[in-house]
Amino acid sequence: MKKLSSLIVLSLLLLTNCKNEKKQEVTAPEPVKTILENIAYAHGFENWKNVNTLKFTFNVNRDTSHFEREWVWNPKSNDVTGKSLGQTISYNRKSLDSITTKTNSAFINDKFWLLAPYQLIWDASNFKYEHVMQAEAPISKKQMQKLTIVYNSEGGYTPGDAYDFYFGDDYLLQEWVYRRGNQADPSMTTTWEDYEDINGLKIAQTHKNADGGNFKLYFTGLEVN
Repeated sequence: MKKLSSLIVLSLLLLTNCKNEKKQEVTAPEPVKTILENIAYAHGFENWKNVNTLKFTFNVNRDTSHFEREWVWNPKSNDVTGKSLGQTISYNRKSLDSITTKTNSAFINDKFWLLAPYQLIWDASNFKYEHVMQAEAPISKKQMQKLTIVYNSEGGYTPGDAYDFYFGDDYLLQEWVYRRGNQADPSMTTTWEDYEDINGLKIAQTHKNADGGNFKLYFTGLEVN
């Protein structure tokens, strides 16, 4: 009887171990994020789904001149209201005409400056990219990681354009280069600085060129609801 009891106990232990092993096999590892996702999520992309309204003013100081545009965007409905030079235009991005197409082009530009890290996910099917672990940043001359994206040659407002993003181990953008038509020489190079966490979105509020004097692009009136 003792021998039989021992065999029963051993069998039960073996069954329990097998069940545990099966459970462990079913548990799938968490997917590894791509470099595009790492950058987007470092800037709070996981909180974007909660955004109902985004307000911001796009400002540019160049030498002694100043220019600004105000935007109110409902990303869920795609309703946009833009104010510039005393004019206000409201439209839906799903229904554009000749007038609102021009306004939407300005909105896309301003939104790209504000939310470029998120565009890496939104536009992922429209560009090719290359990531290197070490490259010299153009302004600070520091060694950083570099991501280069080149948009497809067809479609969009600026087909074929290229961007070089520079960032550290925290994946927060620090500098970038815009190259029109994927040309070798930079069309524009600026910093990404003055970060602020606004309801979970990490936004760089200021962009300056290399000398930091004659050009400054910055955001004011930021509201995330």
